[in-house]
Amino acid sequence: MRGWAGPLPEPEIRDIVDMRQVLAAPDCQEAGPLYFMYRDLALNDSDREWLLSQRLRYDITAIVSRDICGERVKTKGHYHPASPSGMGFPEIYEVLIGHAHYILQERNLSHVILVDALEKDIIIVPPGYGHVTINAGETDLIMANIVSTAFESEYGEYERKRGAAYYEMSDGTFLKNPAYSRVPDLRVMDAGTIRWGLPLPSGGIYEMIGTDNLGFLNHPDQASDIIREALRG
Repeated sequence: MRGWAGPLPEPEIRDIVDMRQVLAAPDCQEAGPLYFMYRDLALNDSDREWLLSQRLRYDITAIVSRDICGERVKTKGHYHPASPSGMGFPEIYEVLIGHAHYILQERNLSHVILVDALEKDIIIVPPGYGHVTINAGETDLIMANIVSTAFESEYGEYERKRGAAYYEMSDGTFLKNPAYSRVPDLRVMDAGTIRWGLPLPSGGIYEMIGTDNLGFLNHPDQASDIIREALRG
């Protein structure tokens, strides 16, 4: 991770204590860090200034691979609030190293999707969807994201519901979260087969910095229908 403009910031760390309320086994007594979030990164001052001017942020997250009382390591999960257009803010991710599962769910649970993603795959969290990232591999998962800085993530619903609609267990099975009164069947999609209909780069999302292709992150009405149609298949 050398080459970033200025010193690498100290990561924000989530450990098992932080995550216990969203685990399949909330009484899990294991300890240790689970993932590390490096915020506001840039390769040079010019890129950093552009990101600031566009109200955008480039981050890298590293998620360890381990068993947590029978469950795979995941992020806490959150929703994004509505933008001025009335649509939720989207977000764009890229798997840099490893194997990821992204559980995307609408607030009313009418649609719950598992996106299976490998290195170099790009995933877009659509407006109105909450999301959890799971390390589905045997090595650490490293992923990047670009997101608007015009909002703060909303963790409360995931905390109240003790996680996402599904838990992914260490043996690869998925358990419905009993805190939800109604959980639809989980639809599995391969990130490599999703055609977003947006100008996504072949070399990774960092290449989008300095271009006109990230406007939808602050103005989701520009691409909402395209993104939703991609996931509806």
